[in-house]
Amino acid sequence: MRSVKVYPENWPLRSPFMLAGHHHQAADVVVVELEQDGISVQGECTPYAGYGESEASVLSQISALLPVLEQGLERQQLQAMLPAGAARNAIDSALWQLESAVSGKSLWQLTGFEPLTQIETAQTVCLDTPEAMASSALAQWENGVHLLKIKLDDHLIAERLVAIRSAVPQATLIVDANGSWHSEGLAARCQLLADLRVAMLEQPLPLHEDEALTNFIHPLPVCADESCHTRDDLPRLAGRYEMVNIKLDKAGGLTEALALAAEAQAQGFVLVVSCLLCTSRAIRMALPLAHLARFSDLDGPSWLATDVKDGLPYRYGRIDFAADNQ
Repeated sequence: MRSVKVYPENWPLRSPFMLAGHHHQAADVVVVELEQDGISVQGECTPYAGYGESEASVLSQISALLPVLEQGLERQQLQAMLPAGAARNAIDSALWQLESAVSGKSLWQLTGFEPLTQIETAQTVCLDTPEAMASSALAQWENGVHLLKIKLDDHLIAERLVAIRSAVPQATLIVDANGSWHSEGLAARCQLLADLRVAMLEQPLPLHEDEALTNFIHPLPVCADESCHTRDDLPRLAGRYEMVNIKLDKAGGLTEALALAAEAQAQGFVLVVSCLLCTSRAIRMALPLAHLARFSDLDGPSWLATDVKDGLPYRYGRIDFAADNQ
């Protein structure tokens, strides 16, 4: 028998995190803790209202599975017992950690990847005035960050991007509209991004409007985020997107995320691995996917005022494993 605990945690941010339609002051996460034969492990997820989730709904989903978790539920069984989402991610993550602890194998070994010594991660430039966003981009560039993720809504697009590009002419920029744009004027906006050497545009249109991207000619890669949660989404993304964003909280854990990555690559999609606001506890579970991704966007813990005790070492826009004793 296992001992199982599930509980919420609140991690204040060092500064507000603003994007189209959302304003965050803290990372609100849910933790699943398993104890078996003297081994204690934790899995973490971030409920996200944009995916129809709340702390209460995730806690309810997990609590309903407590009896089978205590009796020894395994990862593969879990996939059919909960839909993709944050609740399944927290349990899946804890089960991976338990398997690692029991077997004496690292997560790298269990997933078949060589440990990475360093991962470059995008650092987010939050939604603000053009001047403030340019200042944020420059401050990060001067701190060694070379890959910047620019959050935009449907306003001041040219003004914000021109200001940022002027401030950091050598930085690699990726843009995330969080589904706030519409098909009218999209071609001109894509051309603007291409002219400013933006490397990728993420989720320009709302989920229910992305059929407008079918056979849409565009001069830079477009990535599906809200439109891609699991392998089941891939068939309708063909001909609309060149890239897909994989988040454990969308996929419902590393188990499905790895399967999604393999199938997406087989179908010709380029991968991005990303996260929500979270602690290093959650990011560790996503690290194997960095082997497969064109861009890693794993800066969630860097926004926290304080991280978990064994937090990952974020330095100069990179996660530096040489200093992490992994």
